[in-house]
Amino acid sequence: MASLKDLLAQRAALDRQINETTSRERTDAIAKVKALMADYDLSLSDLSTRAPKAAKVSKVAAKYRNKATGEAWSGRGLRPKWLKAAIDGGAKLEDFSV
Repeated sequence: MASLKDLLAQRAALDRQINETTSRERTDAIAKVKALMADYDLSLSDLSTRAPKAAKVSKVAAKYRNKATGEAWSGRGLRPKWLKAAIDGGAKLEDFSV
């Protein structure tokens, strides 16, 4: 059975090997990438993976407006709290049409 001192020495040796191998493989990978970039005349900007800018989202005109407060709703998505409260209070959706 190996002693603690022997095991720690083995671990240190393995750590050194891991660091050396990582460094060597990283250097090799960088060299391969540079060679491919040169072969295909690529620049760093060609490697950008950013998606093209999304089209500007246009606002939808309001279909419903609270005349007392000026709050508006386009009719898309969930009903806003102000409209839900007014309808629960007895108002009709048509009362808020623009």
